[in-house]
Amino acid sequence: MTEKRNALTTDSLAEFTLVHQPPCLSLYQPTHRRYPENQQDQIRFGNLVKELEASLRQRYPAAQTRLLLEPFEDLAGDQAFWNHTLDGLAVLGGSSLFRVFRLQRPVAELTVVADSFHTKPLRRFLQSVDRYQVLGLSLGKVQLFEGNRNTLDEIDLAPEVPRSISEALGEELTEPHQTVASYGGVGGGSRPMHHSQGGKKDEAEIDAERFFRAVDRAVLEHSSRPSGLPLILAALSEHHHLFHRISQNPALMAEGLMINPDALTVEELRQGAWQLVEPQYQARLAALADEFMAAKSNGLGSDDLAEVAQAAAAGRVSVLLIEADRRIAGRLDGSTGRVEDADLNHPQVDDLLDDLGELVAKMGGRVVVIPAEQMPGQTGLAATYRH
Repeated sequence: MTEKRNALTTDSLAEFTLVHQPPCLSLYQPTHRRYPENQQDQIRFGNLVKELEASLRQRYPAAQTRLLLEPFEDLAGDQAFWNHTLDGLAVLGGSSLFRVFRLQRPVAELTVVADSFHTKPLRRFLQSVDRYQVLGLSLGKVQLFEGNRNTLDEIDLAPEVPRSISEALGEELTEPHQTVASYGGVGGGSRPMHHSQGGKKDEAEIDAERFFRAVDRAVLEHSSRPSGLPLILAALSEHHHLFHRISQNPALMAEGLMINPDALTVEELRQGAWQLVEPQYQARLAALADEFMAAKSNGLGSDDLAEVAQAAAAGRVSVLLIEADRRIAGRLDGSTGRVEDADLNHPQVDDLLDDLGELVAKMGGRVVVIPAEQMPGQTGLAATYRH
């Protein structure tokens, strides 16, 4: 059965850097969220599949071509899938795998048939510095959102994340007592809270703490660690204090949105979250550029492709900045760093920047794809060396 939607994480990206039996098929396409704009997406996808077919037939027999394209054609005919697209689509397939990623940003239309997968557009999403997650939290509802400067979408919670305090505690949940006080609950309302005698911690607060610990553990394990994204808490003010006190999640931002998330539209939630994230985003971009310029002035950095390729092969690149939406045709010898020019339109030629990013990551370096206007140069790359 074809998997129609996959979660994009660092681990899923690493899957594509492994050696796969060629050919490796990569398809990228901008898509649309709403009718009537999305009516053309399915048609355009079918045309891109035909482009893959034309490239495959230049080197592979018809029977193998049909087998490779079968899951792409199944997806082309899945009307339910095309009714729920986002802003971009990435579909990567070969003899041993088939993966579909719905993306929150448009991507340039592209088909590549090569000896390796074209992954730079996916790396752009994983390594862009404007991405974040929002945890919407109340005693009766847990939601998780993921977004960037332009959009925010609710994402599926892992099965391990409790959806409410009643689900988390079940029969262990304290029953309300006769002496009660207001405790923030579902929809910004209140939940009865028992006041104990003798200065004991209130039983309702103990319940909330147990619930928040369960949410914190599950979100850390199944969302924050795999994504590596900063996490913003959206909750009532009294929940902020308790959750921050018990949280073990290093991705949780100190600042949050002190409001019941159900009281906001998703767009209002995005606007509030981006106000918190944007200063960090701008500061990180500036720091990356400054670090490169300082390294380059000391002979520990370069934006020359041939030099950086050799340094990458030697494991010397600590940080590689790659310009978003930039492609450079050629072949890279990962063992020597030798670069060969080539025709980008040739069906067996991938992007040098893509291959270089994979090599740096494989050698333990950090790769960051950033907007063209923030690049500290004009060559499409900038590398800071370890030594």
